[in-house]
Amino acid sequence: MTRTEYPWLLPSAMAGSPGTGPGGTGRAPGPGGRPRRTVRDWVVDTVLFLGASLLGLTALDTSTQLNEGSAIVLLDQLLGAAACCALWPRRRWPVQLVLALAVVSIVTPAAGGAYLVALFSVAVHRPFRPVALVGGVAVLSAALQPAVRPDPSLGYLGSVVTGLLLVLLMVGWGMLVRSSRQLVVVLRERAERAEEEAVLRAEQAQRLAREAIAREMHDVLAHRLTLLSVHAGALEFRPDAPPAEVARAAGVIRDSAHEALQDLRQIIGVLRAPGEGDSADRPQPTLATLDTLVAEGRAAGASVVLDNRIADPAAVPAATGRTVYRIAQEGLTNARKHAPGAEVTVVVRGGPGEGVTVLVDNPAPPGEVPAVPGSGQGLIGLTERATLAGGTLRHGRTGDGGFHVQAWLPWSA
Repeated sequence: MTRTEYPWLLPSAMAGSPGTGPGGTGRAPGPGGRPRRTVRDWVVDTVLFLGASLLGLTALDTSTQLNEGSAIVLLDQLLGAAACCALWPRRRWPVQLVLALAVVSIVTPAAGGAYLVALFSVAVHRPFRPVALVGGVAVLSAALQPAVRPDPSLGYLGSVVTGLLLVLLMVGWGMLVRSSRQLVVVLRERAERAEEEAVLRAEQAQRLAREAIAREMHDVLAHRLTLLSVHAGALEFRPDAPPAEVARAAGVIRDSAHEALQDLRQIIGVLRAPGEGDSADRPQPTLATLDTLVAEGRAAGASVVLDNRIADPAAVPAATGRTVYRIAQEGLTNARKHAPGAEVTVVVRGGPGEGVTVLVDNPAPPGEVPAVPGSGQGLIGLTERATLAGGTLRHGRTGDGGFHVQAWLPWSA
């Protein structure tokens, strides 16, 4: 449901611009540029016309009972009928019409019904200032009418009080209707805004989830695929290698490919709907599994030195340990790509309340290194991961041509 389905509830209609709102021109233009009446408009106008006519006939009957002259009664009939007919074009000139009917009702009580309907319409469709002006004129008209056409059954004071009550009733009722419509507009706009914000929040959550999955996929697969690339390259450039070395390299390629497929299945499982994933998901890496990562690197032929100064790695929070693992993994991967043969040192230290510090260093590679393409997205992803965990990460080349990665992660006491 949109606001265009209810043009009379648009803010422009509530602002009281001419020709808008219920009884305004918030409809498709008809011939000559005038607004086309809807079925609802015809029903409302017909009911108001009949109501005004009924009130006019009641006033006319009172005038007849007072034995006033036939000419005056005829004049009342004509002016009352004209006032009721004037209600049909009231949508175009509501303020002008009510001011004219205020004057006519002073001399013709039969126009009082049409006058009250027009007063109600102005209170519904116009802001406070025009309504206050029209209300002042209506109060003056209510005071003058009993003086010009007195009603002996009520007297002057009774007629004035009755007229003021009717004026206040019509104005108050119209303003109440206007306020309720404004409230509906505000509530609908708030609902639409809330719905749009919910959509934006959902899109942002999806974007963050995609970024997290992409970062995790890079961190996991880069390590495995680098092992594949290095050993496949060794087999390509050393076809005369001893069979034992070829078998070992082939075994590393096979194991790395298998592990890469397992990691890829696990990451893709995150994208599945609840209940579609494998219940036997592998556990996430932590600081306690850092030894296994180093052992894999050594088995692949890398020279890795691990200095883990944390006495109880299992006591480190799982999220912090996982981040430490990913930092060390990315450091080993980059060293294997850009400094093959160089010894990599991984230092982990810290404690509760002090935080966890991770250092990954490798010197300049011995000899010439073939160019290996790299986008730097891994280090960018690690920096984002450390920042999200509440820590920091710095990296860069050292003076001797090596590379240094240092990260600090919080560990609450």
